[in-house]
Amino acid sequence: MDEQSTPTTDRDGAPAPEPLRWFGTSWVDRGAGYWLRRAGVSLGALAAAAGGALLLRFAVQGVRMSDAGSLVGALLIGGIAVCSAMSGLRTWKLLTEGRQSLSGWMADRSLGAVWAIGFVGALVAYFLRSLVEAPGEGLRRATHDRATATWERRRSARNGRSGGKKHRS
Repeated sequence: MDEQSTPTTDRDGAPAPEPLRWFGTSWVDRGAGYWLRRAGVSLGALAAAAGGALLLRFAVQGVRMSDAGSLVGALLIGGIAVCSAMSGLRTWKLLTEGRQSLSGWMADRSLGAVWAIGFVGALVAYFLRSLVEAPGEGLRRATHDRATATWERRRSARNGRSGGKKHRS
């Protein structure tokens, strides 16, 4: 669900938490399953980043073996580094502030190739964020806490009044 839609509710009308990818709603109470999943996501992101870096290394070695010249190799490495940095910054901003906060070059859809080339940077950002919290948890927790506080205020306001007509004797 995106930020524009209405939150779902529990049986009693309280706002239900939004599930996170790989975590479901375990982020709400942070039980044992949450910590195991978080460790798994961290290790998975780190392993994927290492595998991606190895893949890019093979690509760079292939270009070097083709005797294209040292300038081409340096430009390739520089391009991959810039794309990884841009992709990592964008992913970090997505995970900490949400999609609606993207502006400028971070929101430009025509840079899809940059995000694809810089996938290692995105995976490293995902790994680093997963060391702090489940990626995206802070945004979902803030949204859920706001919705719950609003629901509590409305519920207490309804409970404070009689809700029916006064009977005349």
